Amino acid sequence: MRADASEASLRILSGGPGATLQDAGRHGYLRFGVTAAGPMDPLAHATANLAVGNSAGATAIEVSVGGLEVTAESGALRVAVAGGEFSLNLDGRPLPPAVVLNLEEGAVLKVRAGGRGSWCYLAVAGRFAVPKVLGSHATHTRTGFGGLNGRALAVGDRLGIERSGSSQPSISAIVAPWLDRPLDTIRVVLGPQHDFFADDQISAFLAGPWTVSAKVDRMAYYLDGPQLTHARGYNIVSDGIAMGAIQVPGDGRPIVLMADRQSTGGYPKIATIIGPDLGRLAQARPGAVFRFADVTIGQAVEARRREAALLARGIVVEPLTRTHLSSEFLLGLNLIDGVFGVEG
Repeated sequence: MRADASEASLRILSGGPGATLQDAGRHGYLRFGVTAAGPMDPLAHATANLAVGNSAGATAIEVSVGGLEVTAESGALRVAVAGGEFSLNLDGRPLPPAVVLNLEEGAVLKVRAGGRGSWCYLAVAGRFAVPKVLGSHATHTRTGFGGLNGRALAVGDRLGIERSGSSQPSISAIVAPWLDRPLDTIRVVLGPQHDFFADDQISAFLAGPWTVSAKVDRMAYYLDGPQLTHARGYNIVSDGIAMGAIQVPGDGRPIVLMADRQSTGGYPKIATIIGPDLGRLAQARPGAVFRFADVTIGQAVEARRREAALLARGIVVEPLTRTHLSSEFLLGLNLIDGVFGVEG
């Protein structure tokens, strides 16, 4: 990949309420009450960035089921999309859900909710020319921090890109089998306040099953399932909240704290989801059913190391061939060169 110091831009033609700029997060400020924000699905975010030659934690556009439509201005851009199985469309031509492509000047890329998944990431080769807040581009809309003026992207927004060129084929599929993550089981480490629950309640928590409720956003996922009871009350001295912490308030309904969580909380936390499974839950839509499984800290660390090793090998991309192309994709192309007549 050759460096190109010129600047192009990405114009937002339409965007759902969940389209925001996110890097790896605003870390080191929780003690001041500043939430890290960052991606809901860190693994997918890293995959999209690495596919265009960025660092894993670089800034990308997080897209929710509300979708996104963009075009390139003042030059072409190399972009990648990865995450849930979203429906992608380039100038009217359907694409696979995980791709790298050259977005030519004036071309329109549409990202819409597909059959599965709640979040995907659009990464651009280069750097978004927007200011950082406390060292990060991560958008936290509740406080108006980061991103583009602390808000979701909207129609008409122009994002300058200090771009990098590429000699790769124009459209390639991202080979990332690790993004196919069935929801059936979410691994947790018990605690830090699991002693606020009797053994039978821990068993009920692990047995489930749990259903993702309709109340989900970047701050928290509420779960429906067995009503848990507390052995020692449901108030604690407020302490720090990590992404994936599972609080159980007085109504016995677990709340999983996500990327835009508050910095502290006063309900006991029965367990914490391990890092490699955060994206697995984040991608679940309301109505999805799953169970929890408890693992040791050592097992959680090993899972994280395996995930890091996958990304360290680099992202493989393959030029699209007929074996990659669906009937829908092929029907969107003009595959006929010339006109054929039939003699009567």
